Amino acid sequence: MRLRHPAWLVVGSVVLVACGDDSSATAGGGGSTSSSATTSNSSANGAVGSSGTGSSSGSAQTSGSTGSGGTGGGGGSGGSSDLCGDLPEADPLIAQALPERWVDTALVPPTGATIAVAAGGDLQAAIDAAEPGDVITLEPGATFVGPFTLPNKQAEAWITLRTATPDDAFVAEGTRVRPEDAALMPKLVAPSTLPALTAAPGASHYRIIGVEITPVDADALIYGLVNFGDGSAQEAAEVPHHLILDRAYVHGTPTGYTKRGVQLDCADCAVIDSHVSDCHAEGQDAQAVAGFNGPGPIKIVNNYLEGSGENVMFGGADPAIADLVPSDIEIRRNHFYKPLRWKIDDPSYAGIHWSVKNLLEFKNAARVLVRCNVLENNWADAQVGFAVLLTPRNQDGSAPWSGVSDITFQDNVLRYTASGINISGEDDINPSTQTARIVVRNNLVHDVDRVAFGGHGRIFQVITPNRPIDGLLIAHNTTFTNGNAALVMGDTTAVATGFIFRDNVTSRGDYGVFGSAAGEGTGALETFVPGYTFDSNVLIGFTEASYPAGNFFPASVDDVGFVDYPGGEYGLTQASDYAGAATDGGDIGADVAAVEALTAGVAP
Repeated sequence: MRLRHPAWLVVGSVVLVACGDDSSATAGGGGSTSSSATTSNSSANGAVGSSGTGSSSGSAQTSGSTGSGGTGGGGGSGGSSDLCGDLPEADPLIAQALPERWVDTALVPPTGATIAVAAGGDLQAAIDAAEPGDVITLEPGATFVGPFTLPNKQAEAWITLRTATPDDAFVAEGTRVRPEDAALMPKLVAPSTLPALTAAPGASHYRIIGVEITPVDADALIYGLVNFGDGSAQEAAEVPHHLILDRAYVHGTPTGYTKRGVQLDCADCAVIDSHVSDCHAEGQDAQAVAGFNGPGPIKIVNNYLEGSGENVMFGGADPAIADLVPSDIEIRRNHFYKPLRWKIDDPSYAGIHWSVKNLLEFKNAARVLVRCNVLENNWADAQVGFAVLLTPRNQDGSAPWSGVSDITFQDNVLRYTASGINISGEDDINPSTQTARIVVRNNLVHDVDRVAFGGHGRIFQVITPNRPIDGLLIAHNTTFTNGNAALVMGDTTAVATGFIFRDNVTSRGDYGVFGSAAGEGTGALETFVPGYTFDSNVLIGFTEASYPAGNFFPASVDDVGFVDYPGGEYGLTQASDYAGAATDGGDIGADVAAVEALTAGVAP
């Protein structure tokens, strides 16, 4: 039966509203945009066509074999953007696998009742009573003290838990929420040591929209605020799946220990258009978003992410499920940020020494797309200060299948860091698989600065204890360091096979391209990346005689032809000698205008 007007049933402080396919938004805000359908597909390489349709917070979601039928989009902090929605092509020389499955976060109308929970109401009872297709609305400004559990209802229709603020008065779909939007949200509170919200084993089809999630008090000890899986699943049937955190404000407190904002040990799950901050710890790693025991696919799109140890990490603990590698991970249009108030020598330092390590780390991950993000502020502290780590770790020694493979890091801005990207061929402590098929392409990396941020000031570091990386492309990047080197290679053996370094613009630092005990230039390349390709690079301040032929050696940045180097405009002018001189006929270095367009609105 289709109802044009809701039929109300009041039970204490919980209000049930039956609603049909064409019912309008009720007093609880549970209107026609309150549910969702998250699906995935297995098209491995189908490009997502720009002509596809979908929500503004969506991603490359349905890959057609011709690339013309997909849905796309990616929300920026100021609104939606389709610029980063298309799936990039795999590099023909490296042939890295792109994600094979994608999480679809498009909203679809609800089909069940609306359960309105007012301040003082029993939220867990409402969750337990909800049927697939229902919407639970929570009074804005009301506080609900957890922990709350999303039970396994073996459902295929969605249960939505959301603010009762009507859609037309709340943050639009595809737009990232901000802390100042908290007045429009209900608050879920995590008691000390326990999460505010956790998914039971096998729980599925829950979408959380427009809620604030935070510790019970300023100094509470919190291990995780939202657990989409807690890492305990030992078989696939126990993994929670089809879970979406949408336009949520998840945060610790300035002085409290909050180890993790969102744990993604799940399948077909997503964090979108959200703000995750004040995740920090002393003497331990803390993350805004992390996972180690979920198979994927996983989507992290259009969020502000703040974590002291790693802002985002996959791996870091051994999976309880045998042979599990988190896979098919999409990380787009996020702002990775560490506040300088955590930096002990900064004038804004707030007085608590949180353990700072990295912005993004993969210890166990496969088929990952990292695209159109802004990553900034990372300094030497608990580690030497690399912002991005692609370093396999069989963390506790019980998961030798752990590894890092098929990573595409493209169209990003990385800035204000002690060092850039560190890549290792395998775990140097416990057995792991071999790192393979890594592509670092069309990124702008600037202000790698050991004076300001400590550490070495290395743009790229490639190392291995034994087995080399099987396929590594570093191409069309524009990078600058005030520090040690553009590329450092080390340990005792070859660090990469199928190594390609071409069409990059890079400053030298102290040592340029350097190999441990092998010196600078051609000798280092021959020692550590035999069979290398190293051509059509603009090497600023390098000594030509030390390097292979086929590269360019301007003496200084003034000789490159940047649009406005002192002003931070790092694209090439049409008059530059290196415009159109790349191996593919484009400009050498990153397409800076494209990177800036793709990351517009991601960071202030």
